[in-house]
Amino acid sequence: MKNQLKENQLTYVDDKGNEILCDILFTFENNEFNKNYVLFYPTGSLEEEEIQVYAASYEPLEGEIGELNEITTDEEWKMIEEVLTAFENDNEEESEE
Repeated sequence: MKNQLKENQLTYVDDKGNEILCDILFTFENNEFNKNYVLFYPTGSLEEEEIQVYAASYEPLEGEIGELNEITTDEEWKMIEEVLTAFENDNEEESEE
């Protein structure tokens, strides 16, 4: 998966070769899998009721093109879902205060 990773956005290339400009929701490092992860969604999606969030692992490179890697194991997907759920819960609590 060849992609450009910028400060708050990335260009994701889907399976059909379409380039999709995306906003980065957040990044995190996981010691269990010894990888960095990025969660992102297509730019302009915040106006929609349900946002499609994508996830990938990545190699961090300063100021250069980075490469996103597909998530291939069920264990990684489960961990990512748990992190995303915790992120959503934290944001709901903050917005209620």
